[in-house]
Amino acid sequence: MLLGYNTNGFAHHDLLDAIEILAEMGYRSVAITIDHCTLNPYRKELLPRLEAVAAKLQCCGMRSVIETGARFLLDPRIKHEPTLITPDPEKRAVRVDFLCRCIDIARRLGSDCVSIWSGALRRDMPEDQAFSLLLDGLQRVLECAARQDVPLGFEPEPGMFIDTMDRFERLSGSLNTPYFKLTLDVGHLHCAGETPISRYIDLFGDRIVNVHIEDMRKGVHEHLMFGDGEMDFPPILQALARARFQGGLHVELSRHSHDAVSAAQRAYAFLAPMLDAATDAFK
Repeated sequence: MLLGYNTNGFAHHDLLDAIEILAEMGYRSVAITIDHCTLNPYRKELLPRLEAVAAKLQCCGMRSVIETGARFLLDPRIKHEPTLITPDPEKRAVRVDFLCRCIDIARRLGSDCVSIWSGALRRDMPEDQAFSLLLDGLQRVLECAARQDVPLGFEPEPGMFIDTMDRFERLSGSLNTPYFKLTLDVGHLHCAGETPISRYIDLFGDRIVNVHIEDMRKGVHEHLMFGDGEMDFPPILQALARARFQGGLHVELSRHSHDAVSAAQRAYAFLAPMLDAATDAFK
């Protein structure tokens, strides 16, 4: 496992600076949230920017994943819209195109995966219709992923249509492709009462391609600094080590950008000793 950090927690930093700072602290992976000020896939200067980021990752010895959870990149007025279950087909096509652009970015950077989610269910849409729309959109995105040889890491998230591991399992069972994998946010499991978390890691370990980590409280979807919630982390890290997970364990503290450097240092100091102990126990 490689300890990493999500750039949504460095929203006020240039991406190249954030990568360098994180590498200096000891982080070895970075989850790059595609957004206005990191890697904007709609800007003319994307290709030279990608070349600079690829060079910085290589220089710093950092792995990466691509995250697609920017709040207002596609719609400046409505958070996270449009999604793969937005009713308007033209708007859904915008999300499909965006995800395919992110897959191309991941290929160019050699990233481990592109992390995605379903979107929120609107009250007036029946669940079977949402499921059908989601499958249709995912199949188109997965065609792009297969062409580029980049796996998708699908993230169940509270407040989204696919919000639990049971729903993820149903969705996964409807997609027959090795490119559909799992982004596991351990805080989301705790929030949803899907515990013990180690049990789900044991069940889904061979499908995990990306991990998000933060502290959290049951029933409250708020990403907290470690120690401010109620989670017990050694069993989680031990389960990931037992599953032989080799990817990035990415701290996700998007509301801590105002104190990004200090927050990243505190997170590293909290997690690194436990991660070393878990890894050593299952060598």
